[in-house]
Amino acid sequence: MEIRAKDVVLCEFYFSDMQSSKKRPVLVLKDNLPYNDFIAIPISSQIQKLNLDEQIIDNSHFANGAIPKPSKLMLRKTFVVSKNAVIKRYGTISTDSFKRYKTSFCRYFEC
Repeated sequence: MEIRAKDVVLCEFYFSDMQSSKKRPVLVLKDNLPYNDFIAIPISSQIQKLNLDEQIIDNSHFANGAIPKPSKLMLRKTFVVSKNAVIKRYGTISTDSFKRYKTSFCRYFEC
């Protein structure tokens, strides 16, 4: 599956015992070509409390596709993900939403 910036994908992450795993959605911040990984911002559906580094993401932010429920991006937890962990694509967020999230990311990380 081709992975691009602005995609929201579901990934399977294994615990250290390599026996159990969790499926989590992430926003692809940057494809790390030519390598087999990408930079991702994790998404959580626990939106009752928002920290300063968290941004709401819902279906109004998508150019195509959708996520199951309103959620939040957790900028402070940005990390590198293997493309082999991707299970499916939920869709792609709009260019305007992506620019807003990148601005928030840079503000948080002072880049």
